[in-house]
This record gives sequence, structure tokens and C-alpha cells, in this order.
Amino acid sequence: MGQALDVHRLQFAFTITFHYIFPQLTMGLALLLVYLKTKALRTGDEHYNRAARFWARIFGINFALGVVTGIPMEFQFGTNWAAFSKAAGGVIGQTLAMEGVFSFFLESSFLGLFLFGEKRLGRIGHWVAGFLVFLGSWLSGYFIVATDAWMQHPTGYRIATNGAIELSSFWDLLLNKWALWQYAHTMLGAVQTGCFVMAGVGAFYLLTKRDEFYGRTFVRAGVLVGTVAAILQLFPTGDMQGKMVAYNQQPTLAAMEGLFESQEGAPLAILGQPDVEKRKLDNPLEVPNMLSFLTYKQWRANIKGLSDFPQAEWPDQIPLLYYSYHVMVGLGTIFIAVMVLASLLLWRGKLYDSHWMLWILMVCVPLPYIANTAGWMTAELGRQPWLIYGLMRTASGVSPRVAAGNAWFTLIGFMGMYTVLAILWLFLIYREIELGPEPGNRPHAEDDAVLAAE
Repeated sequence: MGQALDVHRLQFAFTITFHYIFPQLTMGLALLLVYLKTKALRTGDEHYNRAARFWARIFGINFALGVVTGIPMEFQFGTNWAAFSKAAGGVIGQTLAMEGVFSFFLESSFLGLFLFGEKRLGRIGHWVAGFLVFLGSWLSGYFIVATDAWMQHPTGYRIATNGAIELSSFWDLLLNKWALWQYAHTMLGAVQTGCFVMAGVGAFYLLTKRDEFYGRTFVRAGVLVGTVAAILQLFPTGDMQGKMVAYNQQPTLAAMEGLFESQEGAPLAILGQPDVEKRKLDNPLEVPNMLSFLTYKQWRANIKGLSDFPQAEWPDQIPLLYYSYHVMVGLGTIFIAVMVLASLLLWRGKLYDSHWMLWILMVCVPLPYIANTAGWMTAELGRQPWLIYGLMRTASGVSPRVAAGNAWFTLIGFMGMYTVLAILWLFLIYREIELGPEPGNRPHAEDDAVLAAE
């Protein structure tokens, strides 16, 4: 069973990591599409409508790939995690069903109208369709995060006489405090993905001296929205999410920070390599007392180390958890620096001519994907060895009759299919960027006006 458990975990990790490449961009672009459509509605410039149509096509490609790769996730609850589904299906089934019935159909229905119904809907109707696409995608994100948050911090449940976990309060499930902060943190990560992609494409157009009027619009929108998102990602959402871990999953906090022994005035580890066998952090670069202050707002507060907890309660992949957390935090810090610097150059009117900064924006495009993946790895590895924290161990939730060989067979199949899908996705995105917002590259009078204004 141990080997089968590892393969089931690996399969779920692979499929969900690949799947999340797509919704993080659609959720981020949904907000930026509303931004562009609002600019078009307020100014009357057709330039912004054409810009929105360009990003709507990229949104549509990502949405389609997200649907295709998301469908297997639902089935894996039954095929790979049947014991978990049987025990907790009465709880998580609520939010998963709401995600499908309400938010997914809202998003998909109005996406069709947004893509193909602009002439019939009119200016205001098309803006409303865009807003409802945004609302549907962000509601979808909330229901998924609420499901995960319940597994991190279960609330609103009771244990039935047959051992099943039953829902006792729908609102405690939906308004779980953990879910509220995790959702805000997750969505800001998605917004940063959308902003870096939009700014990176704009930088590409400016550097290659094509579609420059659109390039300026894309860079400006990406930098302005991205700066706000990067700062909010750190505080308050990142800070509060960290506090939720500190108060409810203390072994997780210690593992994330590589803290093996309790300390008053615990340091914040910037760099270092955790040695689990010797229970120490090798080659540490630390900021004295900072972890205590960030956690409890007291410089000498006591932070419990891993040694204070039974080893059975430790996360089972401490080095991977430690590195995932530090990659997430490190990239988040870089995002703030890049976006703030780009905003300063934009304010001074030098951004569009600063080729070095445009190169940085373009090179940074993959980094939010890495940061979001590292963030989810931190959350899920940190919860281990619990599938439902404090209620069900991961080993108890696996499908007992699915052997490791069967899981390997489907995992290899997914890897092959997803490789084909990845190639198709890259080709389609490349094709849209190469065609540009206005195929044929024919400038318009409105574009000249926007170019002068920006």
C-alpha cells in the first residue's frame, strides 16, 4: 500500500499542477479584460475593444485547455481517493458541485457571448458579459479554494455513527476563515500571472517595434495592476495566511522555516539547507528574531521547533516543503521589486524606451507560474501527513483496491496526453501573439490617439 500511495499522490500532484497552468492565467486575465472593456466604455476608443478581443482569444484557448485537464481531477476523487471520497464526500461534494453548477456554467456561457456576441450585445451588454466571465471565474476559484481550505482547517462538520464526516454548517464550510485568506492570496497570485503575461507580450511588441500602440497599452495595464497585486500578495494576504499556519499547523511552520529546535527570538531563514537526520539547518543565512516578530509581533516570542512535536506529526517531505516555501517567497519579493521599479519608470515616462526593463518584464513571464506552483506545493506538502488535517491521514484516504501498477499506467498515459496538449497550447498561443491584436498590422486613428496619451 505504501508504494501505491506514493504513486497516487504523484499522479494527483502531476495532473493538478499541469491543470493549474491554465486557470491561473484565465482568472488573472478575467480581471484585466474587465479593465480593458471599462477603458473602452469610458473613453469610447475602439483601440481598447480590439485589445480586449486579442486577450479574449488567448483567454478562450486557456479556458478550453483548463476544462480538458480539469475533468480528470473530478474522477480521481473516485478512482484514486475512494476512501477519502466515501468518508468526506458529504462535505466537499457541496463546494465541488457548486463550482460546476454555478460558477463554471456562468463563466462558460458568458464567455461564448463575450467571444461571439459583441455586435448583438452592444457596448454595455458586452461589458456586462465580460464582467460575468470575471465573476464566474473568480467564483469558481473560491469554491475550489474553500474545498482545499476545509481539508487544511476543517470546520462545520460532525462525525456520524458510521464514521462518515457529515456537514453540520454549510456557512461554516463556505466562510471558513482559512478559505477567505487563502482565496485572497491565491487570486492575487493568478492576477500576477495575468499581469506578467500581458506586460511581457506588450514588452515583446515594443522591443520588436510592431503593434507598439498595443504594446504600450499591455505594458501599462500589466504594470499598474501587477504592482498593486504584488504588494497585496505580501501584505495583508501573505501575512495572514502565514498566521493561519502558525496558529493551526505549528509543525508545518517549523518545517517551512527549517526550525528544528524551539527558540525565543527565532530567526528568519533566508537561505540554508535542512538536514532532517541531524535536525539542523546547514549554511544558514538568517535575520535574527525576525520569525518571532513576523509571527507574533514580538521580537522574543517563542517559536516551537519540530523537535517539540512527535515525528509522526511532521510533514513527510520537509526538504521539498522548505524549498517550495522559499522559492515562493523569493519570487514574490522579486515581483514586488520588478513591478515597483517598472511603475516608477512608467510614472517618469521612461518605461516604453527602457529596453532593459522591457527585457526583464518579458523574461519574468514564466516566474509567476513557478511561484504559484511552489505556493500550492507549500500548502499541500505542509498539510501532510494529513489528508484532512487532524481527521484523516493521507494513507487512510487512498483507494484500497487500485494497485501501484494501475496508477503508474494511468500516470504515464496522462503524461503522454498532456505533452501533446502542451505542444498544442504553445502553438496556439504563439500563433495568436504572432498574428497580433490587429492581423495585418493596420494602425487606426484611435490607436494614434492612445499612443500619444500613453
